[in-house]
Amino acid sequence: MTGTNALNVVLVHGGFVDGSGWEGVYSLLRKDGYNVAVVQNPTVSLAEDVMATKLVLHALDGPVILVGHSYGGVVVTEAGNDPKVGALVYIAAFAPDKGESVDALIKNPPPGAAVPPILPPRNGFLFLDRAKFHASFAGDVDAEKAAFMADSQVPWGVEALRGAISEPAWKAKPSWYLVTTEDKMIPPDAQRAMSRRAGSTVVEEKGSHAIYVSKPRAVAAIIQAAAKGVHVGAN
Repeated sequence: MTGTNALNVVLVHGGFVDGSGWEGVYSLLRKDGYNVAVVQNPTVSLAEDVMATKLVLHALDGPVILVGHSYGGVVVTEAGNDPKVGALVYIAAFAPDKGESVDALIKNPPPGAAVPPILPPRNGFLFLDRAKFHASFAGDVDAEKAAFMADSQVPWGVEALRGAISEPAWKAKPSWYLVTTEDKMIPPDAQRAMSRRAGSTVVEEKGSHAIYVSKPRAVAAIIQAAAKGVHVGAN
């Protein structure tokens, strides 16, 4: 059971998906006594996603561990400046610097890196090729669940990819970063470079970009490490 003095964890999803993928992580953290909230980003623009995240933050009492997956890392890098946020956790996520956007970070992929199967924009929104979704986004998720994720994609706004950070919260707040070594969406070396730059405490785990779905225990563990790292724990 959660308590009124328990630490808050806020989970922020990335592009192409919604917050339901956090269910496994949510359940584990709740069992361990954390208050957990899941943001549902519209993923139309960075400003709207930061606003959606702050709506959740401002409804909570006490300190927050703010967690972002993939593009959600951009959202938490901006929204994490909120005084309620005690620490940031990046799960296979973008961790941009001031003035950077997803567009800027993916402009020059490392040689030999996998190219995500993003289809040409449709009316200002992006989708992944459904036939390639399993292999590229969710390689270690069972086929039935990966098919559901592919067929229930959330349109990702081109404007959201262009949204630039005003001030990165990781410059003022401690951060943790889970690097996924089998990632076909954000190259592991790019994850390592961003985590080094942010000064994050880094954990590496064998897993796909959808590790928050396939290995919720590994994701919950790094969130709990962040909670202990800021000397605040659940009842």
